[in-house]
Amino acid sequence: MGTCSSCEATAVAPMTTAKLILLDGELREFAWPVKAAHALHKNPDCFVCDSDEMEFGGYVSAVPADQELRPGQIYFALPRSMLRQPLQAEDLAALAVKASAALMKAAPGGARPLVFPEACPSQPMPAADRRRRRRSGGSGRSFESNLNAIPE
Repeated sequence: MGTCSSCEATAVAPMTTAKLILLDGELREFAWPVKAAHALHKNPDCFVCDSDEMEFGGYVSAVPADQELRPGQIYFALPRSMLRQPLQAEDLAALAVKASAALMKAAPGGARPLVFPEACPSQPMPAADRRRRRRSGGSGRSFESNLNAIPE
């Protein structure tokens, strides 16, 4: 076992794209700036939802029509009937399976290779930076505690 050092790796991608998973499971990638309304070709039966904004029991919200889709982000096209509805575990599981299948189909041979930075072995990351980086993950939402009394 012994001492183990690690550094970060990134997937090799020719270009970072915004990814939209359509209702039928098709993956549509945008390498150029595109607004949410144009990504769906003005389909009135659907809306675009940011995958980072989805959580169990949370309400589904639409990406504003005039907002540009961010490169490297995954979005879902969902039926209007899901708008402002709480997400059930089954819904999220189905969307995860659909996204996984679409991404695997788009990248034949599975995952892309990992590439380690050249400076990795000779320049270890200071502990303070590692702690800061570890805390900065997630969707950027602030943590709010929910303290309620439990009736006996």
